[in-house]
Amino acid sequence: MGVPILERLTTKSMTKKETTIDFDKTKSYSIEEAIELTKKLSKTKFDGSVEAHFRLGIDAKKGEQQIRTAISLPHGTGKTVKVAAFVSPDKEKEVKAAGADFVGGEDLIAEIKKSEKTDFQVAVAEPLMMRNLAQIAKILGTRGLMPSPKNETVTPNPAKAVTELKKGKVSFKNDDTGNIHVAIGKVSFDNKKLVENYNIIKEAIVKAKPSSSKGIYIQNISVNATMGPGVKIIIE
Repeated sequence: MGVPILERLTTKSMTKKETTIDFDKTKSYSIEEAIELTKKLSKTKFDGSVEAHFRLGIDAKKGEQQIRTAISLPHGTGKTVKVAAFVSPDKEKEVKAAGADFVGGEDLIAEIKKSEKTDFQVAVAEPLMMRNLAQIAKILGTRGLMPSPKNETVTPNPAKAVTELKKGKVSFKNDDTGNIHVAIGKVSFDNKKLVENYNIIKEAIVKAKPSSSKGIYIQNISVNATMGPGVKIIIE
């Protein structure tokens, strides 16, 4: 048998205290152990994000096997999300009250079409606005910002959608290689909160399994902090 690949990694925390950690990059850990290791292996002096990565057994080229969903995390992500709301005039006041950072209809669309600037991370739209959004579909689409019913960002109740996004609702989809990458919180979060956020996301991914997907669905899972190494998780 080969000798496990152990790395002695020296990390420097936000308090500038150096810590040396033995880390076996070939081993899979329980989610609780992985979160603990991930926080210890964080290499940044600032409060970095903690991300989970899922490699799925799907054919990303097939439309029916695309994974795209949204879920409200019990403890949020620790990030401030800027939201744009494309709504009719009678909805503008309520979406502003809900916390939308950019609000408008034809005027907002025209502004984005002219400047091609999108200083927001999520876009929400009323169904009746989708036809108008065709004018900037290329701009939004290439940046992953196009509203979609699949992740509940196209809705007749945009104010509710904005409220949920501001409280920590996350949207995610697979990339071209069948992987999903999603933030589950910050390094400063309590371990239990990170584990609970992770479990909610994993459950959502399991439920979203395409019926046409064959073989092993979840093939690999890992977590890491910003600039930190990936820690493998036992798949249960």
